[in-house]
Amino acid sequence: MDCPVCKNAMITLELAEVEIDYCTACGGIWLDAGELEQLLDDPQKSKQLIGSFHPDPTCKENLRKCPICDKKMQKVIVGTGKPVLLIDRCRKGDGLWLDAGELQSIIDRAQLDSENK
Repeated sequence: MDCPVCKNAMITLELAEVEIDYCTACGGIWLDAGELEQLLDDPQKSKQLIGSFHPDPTCKENLRKCPICDKKMQKVIVGTGKPVLLIDRCRKGDGLWLDAGELQSIIDRAQLDSENK
């Protein structure tokens, strides 16, 4: 699978027993559908966080193509925290693209306790 940002081939890594696709060039991460929920490992907080995702119709960033279906993804705002966190979500539900550092920001916004991943 190629990175939607820099077009380099991504490698597969295991993170908390979940296989993710990682770009060694830009540090981005592709999460297939359902993998964010597995990483958060708290069904209630996962549902709450993912339910907070909403499209940002005012975003001026270039839309990236999904590495699975090759269609333009949408920019979505994660939660209500500041600063605003924008990620890329496949419109067909294939997965999420996270730029370097965004996975940690999502985990922080999920407000997981020290016992969770």
